[in-house]
Amino acid sequence: MTQLAIGAHVDQTDPIAEARARNAPLVQFFLGDPQGYQGPEFAYAGGAEGLKADAEAAGIDLYVHAPYIVNVATTNNRIRIPSRKLLQQHVDAAASIGAKGLIVHGGHVNKADDPAKGFDNWRKAIEATDLKLPLLIENTAGGDHAMTRYLDRIEGVWAAISGTEQADLVGFCLDTCHAHAGGNALETVVEDVRRITGRIDLVHCNDSRDEFDSGADRHANFGAGKIDPDLLASVVRDAGAPVVCETPGPADAHVADFAWLRERL
Repeated sequence: MTQLAIGAHVDQTDPIAEARARNAPLVQFFLGDPQGYQGPEFAYAGGAEGLKADAEAAGIDLYVHAPYIVNVATTNNRIRIPSRKLLQQHVDAAASIGAKGLIVHGGHVNKADDPAKGFDNWRKAIEATDLKLPLLIENTAGGDHAMTRYLDRIEGVWAAISGTEQADLVGFCLDTCHAHAGGNALETVVEDVRRITGRIDLVHCNDSRDEFDSGADRHANFGAGKIDPDLLASVVRDAGAPVVCETPGPADAHVADFAWLRERL
């Protein structure tokens, strides 16, 4: 298990250089503004084709994180419709660089809404999107009306999308900080998620600056937060999936986090 692939979330300008600076076999990044609707942008000097070719030549796996504002679950048309469009744009862009997956947050419904409406909107989004690579839905830390904070909501999303033609292309990204802050026991979260989804495709390994069930999404470097070190390592070990550290950088801080984690695996 010490050979598990571990990388980090990095700036998109030169992901290959960022991976090499960390001696990492994989990196994750945004394509454009994580808070904007204007669509993906390629900051890499060689463009999409160059990034794909250079990553393949360097043996580096690429993961793309969709903008935070994507919320395909909401009943608000002014958010849901642009979110679907943005999701498709990022699926296309991520596929064009040969990414291994596109990570997207589960979103939320409004306070007065039945969560079932959010589940069904996820089904409609999967049916409406041409998935050209795995779409990895990530658990989130806060919000009583979130689609993927609580296990029963994750189960609702998965039940809704399981009958779609592209269900096999929908995977799961497990975030340790989000699980801890969201009130999900790390002792059993891997087993709990696998029971629901049948898979864990990627782990976002992050310590948390806040207490269990705080609902706060604030990442910390390993050993500097509130998550028990042995629990953090056990989630990674049990999941057995590639790891992205979204801990505070720069590169040397990530290298230290990689070493900290490997010592405990």
